Amino acid sequence: MSMSLDGIRVLDLSRVLAGPFCTQTLGDLGADVIKIERPGVGDDTRRWGPPFLQDAAGTDTTESAYYLCCNRNKRSVAVDIAKPAGQSIIRTLLASSDVLVENFKVGDLARFGLSYDQLCEEFPRLVYCSITGFGQTGPYAARAGYDYLAQGMGGIMSVTGEADGMPTKVGVAIADVMTGMQSAIAILAALRHRDATGSGQHIDAALLDTQVSWLVNQATNFLISGKAPGRLGNAHPNVAPYQVFETLDGHLILAIGNDGQFVKFCNHVGQAELAQDEQFATNAARITNRELLAGIVTGILTTKSTNTWISELEGAGVPCGPVNDIAGVFDDPQVQARDMQISMEHPLSVDPIDLVAYPLKLSDTPAQYRRPPPILGQHTEEVLTELAGMSADEVTRLKESAIL
Repeated sequence: MSMSLDGIRVLDLSRVLAGPFCTQTLGDLGADVIKIERPGVGDDTRRWGPPFLQDAAGTDTTESAYYLCCNRNKRSVAVDIAKPAGQSIIRTLLASSDVLVENFKVGDLARFGLSYDQLCEEFPRLVYCSITGFGQTGPYAARAGYDYLAQGMGGIMSVTGEADGMPTKVGVAIADVMTGMQSAIAILAALRHRDATGSGQHIDAALLDTQVSWLVNQATNFLISGKAPGRLGNAHPNVAPYQVFETLDGHLILAIGNDGQFVKFCNHVGQAELAQDEQFATNAARITNRELLAGIVTGILTTKSTNTWISELEGAGVPCGPVNDIAGVFDDPQVQARDMQISMEHPLSVDPIDLVAYPLKLSDTPAQYRRPPPILGQHTEEVLTELAGMSADEVTRLKESAIL
């Protein structure tokens, strides 16, 4: 079966999450991704555990679950780019590559002759994506960048958490993930431009920029009103009632997005008069009186169980749902029906390993899962003989010289 990115080769000099998430996305869509790693060390996240993948004897391997989450559909080549011979190998591989992705500190790759400015003349069709914390310019450009810092500096923590609680980060490294996703989109756009004009380009991706961009309505709320929004816990800044409520036995998300849905809710729970009350009749009024309304709704919802409410309210056309833990996510029949959990054979595991699927369904060129996350250097000889024209003896000599 053909894939959208058949024939595209990506040289991946990134590690940790933002870069690897970007390149896994490209790999899922068909690109040949070659993951360049430091011999004997590899991607930092290989050691970010527990949990680790276990071998047949039940012993932890060197492959962490964190590493496994974003490195499938790649071939691992262990090359020391700090050595001239290693740099030469990278240039040789670039001759047959379309994209280079890296997340070194600003200026670091110039020490090895591998910056965009040092490569663009020799490889004019190359799309070169640099992912950093703060971008290639500006007063913070030289700083190391981390997801946590981007979440804090980029404002999302100021609107996440309880109103009277601590600023709270999102439970996954979402600035990394979103930067990886945005980088993949930009790479595809740059490839489209390259195909039309013959010219590659440099993509400057930053965690902080991406974090600012996905403040979305909260940012625009501020830009329009001049008032910085604060934390509302699980409530929505622009819609009510749209939050988590307690039930008789747990919690329920009530996601009422318009006045018509509010009328349906009030009618179903026997409180039709609420929808006519001027304090609650419109969304703007409900926002103004959100605390009063939340208390009324809580009193109603605590009379029945979560599952009972979901069954009843869905039937009444009122959007609602449970708050699943992650085990509940993968038990959910909708998640199962959408094939969001996949299994792949792995050389270090007797049983197939379970991973999260690529989320989008392409009708003609769907994602395919061709390669499990590679062991460090697993494909060094394969790639160098196939793409660099080396013999097995040459590869052996380079390994003996600690270049591979």
